[in-house]
Amino acid sequence: MPVTEQIVRDALREVIDPELGINIVDLGLVYDIEVSDGDIRVSMTMTTPACPLGGYLRHLAVSAIGSRVQDARDVTVSLVWDPPWHPGMMSAEARHQLGGR
Repeated sequence: MPVTEQIVRDALREVIDPELGINIVDLGLVYDIEVSDGDIRVSMTMTTPACPLGGYLRHLAVSAIGSRVQDARDVTVSLVWDPPWHPGMMSAEARHQLGGR
C-alpha cells in the first residue's frame, strides 16, 4: 500500500504529549505532512517556542512514522514557529479532554 498523508497522520496520533496526555495531531501541533515516493516531511510546532519537549516530541514523531509506516524511506520532522500555535488549533476531542468545549 502506498504511503499517504492519512497513514502518516494516523502514526502521529500515537505520539502523546507527556504534559497534556493528548496526541500531537489533536493538539494541533502538526502543521503539514508531505509524502513523495516514500519520503515523508512533517512540519510541526510546540505550544510555545520555550517548550523543552520539542526535541523529544520530534524524535518520537520520527520513530512513530518509521515503525508504523512500512514504506517510509526518509523521514524528516521539522519544528516550525510560524504560525504560532494557539488553543483554537486543537481538535474538539482535545478541547473536551482538557475540560473545554
